[in-house]
Amino acid sequence: MIRNILGSLVALAGAASAVLSPFRDWYEGRTGREYQVEDLFGGITATESGVLVSVLLPFLGAAVLVVLGVLLRSRLVVALAGLVVLGFTILWMVRQGQATGSLTVGGDGVGLGVGAVNALAGGVLMVIGAVLMKGRRRRERRPVEPYEAPPADQVDMWPPTQEPGMSTNTSPWPEPEVDPYTGPDPRDPRTRSYPQVPGRWPGPGDPRDPVHPPGRPPEQ
Repeated sequence: MIRNILGSLVALAGAASAVLSPFRDWYEGRTGREYQVEDLFGGITATESGVLVSVLLPFLGAAVLVVLGVLLRSRLVVALAGLVVLGFTILWMVRQGQATGSLTVGGDGVGLGVGAVNALAGGVLMVIGAVLMKGRRRRERRPVEPYEAPPADQVDMWPPTQEPGMSTNTSPWPEPEVDPYTGPDPRDPRTRSYPQVPGRWPGPGDPRDPVHPPGRPPEQ
């Protein structure tokens, strides 16, 4: 976390230095915004350039890349922005040296100015910021262990096979006993029959008989 913050601050400082450099003197009192982007590829000319078509344009693009790289915590994007600034600055130095025959370093409007130095320093700071940044944390993926099938004698079979003399009941409770009786319900008074035992069971015509009360003929 600390490395990301420190690297981001260094990279943003480099982006600010690169964006401000075209507004300062680059060579013999001529500011960087007076150099056209086309001059870097076709040769330095004395024609003045507008701000939007000067070397400020690639530097603004590099600054946008730095901001995106900081937000995304991408070291690659920040490093790419620094290489863009360094590349355009070095290309300008090569073209300027071809136009004047040689490059001189001096002061008071003679030779390389502060603006070119700021551009070089901004590109270097961006690269350093990318190196300092730690980037995103990569999630460690645990290797998936291969599944081993259990032995054949430990595989649960369903439905269970019944062997002779064995029960298929898997419940810990014993199986309920099944009454083999399949006749009518003996608790039903309509199907109840009473033995004709005097003084013990009520029969047809007995007041205690719920099915054949007195005065009702017995059902055939």
